[in-house]
Order: sequence, then structure tokens, then C-alpha cells
Amino acid sequence: MLELASPLWGELRDAYGSAAEIPELLRQLSALPSDDGSSEPWFSLWSALAHQGDVYSASFAAVPHVIEAIASSPERVTDVYFHFPAWVEICRHKNSVVVPDGLAADYFEALNRIPALVASAAQKKWSPAFTACALSAAAAAKGQHTVAEAVLELGSPEMAGEFLEWFHDR
Repeated sequence: MLELASPLWGELRDAYGSAAEIPELLRQLSALPSDDGSSEPWFSLWSALAHQGDVYSASFAAVPHVIEAIASSPERVTDVYFHFPAWVEICRHKNSVVVPDGLAADYFEALNRIPALVASAAQKKWSPAFTACALSAAAAAKGQHTVAEAVLELGSPEMAGEFLEWFHDR
């Protein structure tokens, strides 16, 4: 995993250019804030690393840090901790983005940890959003990108109900 103090972050790219500010945002994840992803540091991480469906070299360097934050306290994480790596992987696949050689091993190793981390969060109460994000992350980690995206889209009980109604009526 690329160390947060590494000068290589300045050479990586995000939606705005240099990813030199990303390590500070990732350091803030250790506090495991309980939010929906709309406050800091998540707002800035999403904006810079998964901007409108685009992903960047820094996105792949960040995912292992997010996975490590989950591993450090799986019972305390919110849905956004699983949503972020799921969405990065979905977008990587949809846009045929190649993970840079120096980041690929750590990125894919982090993805491989997701199913076990989803299981480790089993003791907590799961909201519909958490369920969708956790299941989507597991599917994305296993290469099931279409299923991963569909699970995110069906993440609310209302949307899942509409889908089931459509499915049974067809």
C-alpha cells in the first residue's frame, strides 16, 4: 500500500490534477466518522477520486487505505466505506481504465479482502443503504461489475420493490 507520506502522491492524478492532498483526507478516515458520505473527508474524496464516474491513478492508491480503515473497525464503518471501493471498481471496469503497474497489486489485494470484511460487519445492524453498499462491494471485488452496479441502484426498499413489481409483471 502506498504510504501516506510518500512523495509519489504528488505524481498521481485525481479529478483536479495532482493528488498531493489525498493522503491528508485518507488520514482523517481513521476517526471513522459516522456519516452518509456527504461531509468531510468523504465529500472531497468522492469529488477528487470518483468524479462523475471517472476514476484516476490516485483512486487506485486510495482504495487500499479505505479497505484498511474498514479492517481496523468493521463494526463501526458506515455504508460509504464499502460504497467507495465498489464504485471505483465499477467505474474502472465500465471505462476500461487500467490500474497503473505500481498500484495494481495493492489495489487488487485490497479488493480481495472485501468479502471477508463484509462478513466481519455481520454483527452490526444493516440499513438498506449499508446492505446495498456491502453487497455491491463484494460483487465488485469478485468481478461481478454489472451485479455490483445493479445492487447499488436497487439499494432502497422502494426501488427494490419497484423492480420486483416490474419483474413479476413482465
